[in-house]
Amino acid sequence: MLSYQHAYHAGNFADVQKHLTLYAVVDYLLRKKSAITYIDTHAGRGLYPLGTKETQRLQEYREGIWPLWQASGQLTDPLLNGWLATLGSAQPHASELTHYPGSPWWLSQPLREQDRLTLFELHPGEHEHLSTQSLPPQAQRIYGDGLAGLSELVPVTTPRLCVLIDPSYERKAEYQEVVDAVTYSLAKVRHAVLLVWYPLLPAGNHHTLLNGLRESGIRKIWRSELHRHTPNEQSHGMYGSGMLVINPPWGLDERLAAAMANITPLLGSESDYRSEWLVGE
Repeated sequence: MLSYQHAYHAGNFADVQKHLTLYAVVDYLLRKKSAITYIDTHAGRGLYPLGTKETQRLQEYREGIWPLWQASGQLTDPLLNGWLATLGSAQPHASELTHYPGSPWWLSQPLREQDRLTLFELHPGEHEHLSTQSLPPQAQRIYGDGLAGLSELVPVTTPRLCVLIDPSYERKAEYQEVVDAVTYSLAKVRHAVLLVWYPLLPAGNHHTLLNGLRESGIRKIWRSELHRHTPNEQSHGMYGSGMLVINPPWGLDERLAAAMANITPLLGSESDYRSEWLVGE
């Protein structure tokens, strides 16, 4: 039985890294007119009111999006300012942060007439919430397993493919399942751009994902991590967040490094951002 509900964590530091990376990738892809198919394998609710009892229970957004929002107008990075301005359009009142949008919102906003978006969600309650969200006609929601669904959809009919893979990793087996899904998808669509989020936990299970992809034969995998603090023997929960981008757009690493230089000082003195090529250049 799936138990994970992202509402408890909406707007946290991992969301900041994940959605800023997604925004930067999509912004680059839109420079060309050819159609794009977007696939979100673990969509969640789509939009998270910060005042709900779930989000208020942990209030993780106060150590994520909240300090960035408070600093709006003082930040100098163009990518970050563009992302925050887009976030503002999700608010009923632009000057007040009351909602945090999930990946379905970030992917649906820039959809053009020629593009397509498929959103998978397996948790029944989360899918019910997603079904209430307003989406453009080019988007479809599917109640089902996103990794299995991705394998069924490739190859796609559009010239380009962009996939976000963002599991909860409730089961250790998911790390290898992601490796298998990525490898299969790239065998079908060699130039697809795939984004994979992973948590940094003291158990270190993310190494199954990283090692599996290193050994997969995939040629270009870029990796970034946002660390909130250094883990120790007493650490519990997520100490950091990781993103992999396979076939990353040109200049992505530099654009994100500049944005993160504005972000990390706002997240605490121990916050640290680092990036490298896991495989490739």
